[in-house]
Amino acid sequence: MNILAIDTSNDVLGIGLVIESKVVGEYITNLKKNHSVRVMPAIQQLLADCEMKPDDLNKIVVAGGPGSYTGVRIGVTIAKTMAWTLGIPLSSVSSLAVLAAAGRYFPGLICPLFDARRGLIYSGLYRFDHQELVTVRQDCNIPAEEWALLLKEHEEPVLFVGNDISIHQETFKSTLGQAACFAAPGEYNPRPGELGLMGVSRPEENVHTFTPNYIRLVEAEAKWLERQGKIQND
Repeated sequence: MNILAIDTSNDVLGIGLVIESKVVGEYITNLKKNHSVRVMPAIQQLLADCEMKPDDLNKIVVAGGPGSYTGVRIGVTIAKTMAWTLGIPLSSVSSLAVLAAAGRYFPGLICPLFDARRGLIYSGLYRFDHQELVTVRQDCNIPAEEWALLLKEHEEPVLFVGNDISIHQETFKSTLGQAACFAAPGEYNPRPGELGLMGVSRPEENVHTFTPNYIRLVEAEAKWLERQGKIQND
């Protein structure tokens, strides 16, 4: 099976190509640039470098969120379009789960995170059990301080992974003490190859109805609903 993996859910742009169980190519950048103008050229270049054509692909796997609203939407839209055009299956994997894969050999809990501004984070809690990534707490959008208290209840070492660790590092250190462990910078970027491998066994999404997992409403939608509620309550 030839799988193309696409991750534009955050600043990291990741394109991966998996053939059977082998990662044959990855394109990764961590730049605050517009993914919408860079992702298709990246896909084309990676396929060309690996001497493969779009018609050779058997499946598309996309990081389906959470993360940047615009970034998640770009990746999902391109993945859906390619899957529909090529007539091949589409699968989705949590953007946080892909990041958590960096902690494969950590003997404890794994906490991937993305900053969501205003003291909030996108995060989830995972662990590896016999080389399989399992979910301990579902992905959520939560204040970092509240999340730290929930993590403390587990009374286990926790490995934090992600490019936004530094923003909330002191919060987790002060709450968890020595139980708080932090990945090395080389492990901060989610690997599109991992995304492709994780997507091999994921169920197929309906290409027409599949929507990203934003977890929370974008700010404009939230304000609109808030105004509507106030109007109805008046």
